[in-house]
Amino acid sequence: MSSTTTTTRPLSTTSNSLSQHTTTLKGKLNCEYTPSPDQKEIRRRVHHEADIVIVGAGIAGCAAAVAFGKQGRSVILLEKSLKEPDRIVGELLQPGGVQALEKLGLRDCLEGIDAIPCYGYQVTYHGEPVSIPYSTVSPGTRPEGRSFHHGRFIQKLRAAARATPNVTVIESTVTSLITSTYSPQVLGVNCLTNGKPDFYFGTLTLVADGYNSKFRKEHLPHQPRVRSKFFGLELIDAVLPAPNHGHVILSDAPPILIYQIGTHETRILIDVPENLPSASPKAGGVKNHLLNVALPAVPACVRPSLKKAIEEGKLRSMPNSFLPPATQRTPGMMILGDAMNMRHPLTGGGMTVAFNDVVLLSQLLSPERVPSLENTKQVLEQMAAFHWARKSSSTVINILAMALYSLFAADDARLVTLQNGCFRYFQRGGRCVAEPCGLLAGLIKRPAVLVRHFFAVAFYAVWRRMVEGPVWRVPWVLFVESWLVIWKACVVIGPYLVWEVRR
Repeated sequence: MSSTTTTTRPLSTTSNSLSQHTTTLKGKLNCEYTPSPDQKEIRRRVHHEADIVIVGAGIAGCAAAVAFGKQGRSVILLEKSLKEPDRIVGELLQPGGVQALEKLGLRDCLEGIDAIPCYGYQVTYHGEPVSIPYSTVSPGTRPEGRSFHHGRFIQKLRAAARATPNVTVIESTVTSLITSTYSPQVLGVNCLTNGKPDFYFGTLTLVADGYNSKFRKEHLPHQPRVRSKFFGLELIDAVLPAPNHGHVILSDAPPILIYQIGTHETRILIDVPENLPSASPKAGGVKNHLLNVALPAVPACVRPSLKKAIEEGKLRSMPNSFLPPATQRTPGMMILGDAMNMRHPLTGGGMTVAFNDVVLLSQLLSPERVPSLENTKQVLEQMAAFHWARKSSSTVINILAMALYSLFAADDARLVTLQNGCFRYFQRGGRCVAEPCGLLAGLIKRPAVLVRHFFAVAFYAVWRRMVEGPVWRVPWVLFVESWLVIWKACVVIGPYLVWEVRR
């Protein structure tokens, strides 16, 4: 079945026609009657109608359901399976994401799931470590991230959605959108509930169905670009060099990310770009890369648990994608979360972006600003405002993730120079660590700070190239190689800056 159905009748209708349902969604701007909470619940469960229908009870979907439900909006949250998910995504929440979670009143979802506090990173460059702690933003506070099992966190968010007034959570598989015969207005969704055709109508439909979104292609101008894959393993009782810190391992191979997700469990994510020779079938596949490249690269204290995990073979993968945001113009529908915007997960910024987006969208579409979601023109204006307003929080995380990955996965001489410069820059300490880590944590939201530090790294990389090499190379580095390195830095960050200023 196609992902969008233009029809005047849903897949399953007994005595009520679509025109009767759409009538209930229209022309109520001046209505004086306000349904009671019980009547709204009946309307959601029996008549399958709400102010907002949300597709996907993941990170963005659950947060949006809670935010709008608390505002008094009637919300239907649809999810194809309400069983605890078992995935290797969404396991590290940066301090900026924790702050957004607090604004949504969902901070307690981090409790009771064996979540591990995270206070920063340790970057290891060819066996040499440097500490990058989260910097204190205000006196008396210590920024703290959290890492956890993704499924446990999702179940807490879903429980919070169920407990929120005006929200009804339903297990149902959405198959297509319902649109008006006379306009592109989205009226709701067709779905399968317990294997039977079903439908739900909403004045606004929020699509938050993740990175494999079935609706993105028809409603957004861009599609994800996969840069590489993360192959993940769960290490048991691993000994980490710096407890309560994420670890980034840099060597001649692609980067490796390690972070603890439970009292006994630690996640390791090993980046494998396409056509990597050490992971080719001829060389023995991904297992060969893990044993002969990744295993020797990690700190010695991690190797026993990693070797055991490799031998057990419980290996899973996830694509590392880039999807730039775009202004949305479909009346009656909005796409959120990874369905709308993705960046490389190396910096763990995805959930921070999602929670900040929900905070902003709930403000822009609050009843005080948009009394009725049936005012399509006003909703579209707020959607356009959302595209630009979110950049204060998303632009830094999007660009930083992609730029850092390019440096950390250096595959040519200029990128290797920049990679070395980046590590040496961190070694300087002070603002050279505090502000970049503040950007990474989602606490500093000024793109100008990111651009300034990125090019400071580039110039420092040239300087290190001169002082670390033989004297006879200095003129070559100063007059030739320096320009090539600076140009490479422009090539790395430039396209992502351009994507962020496009509509």
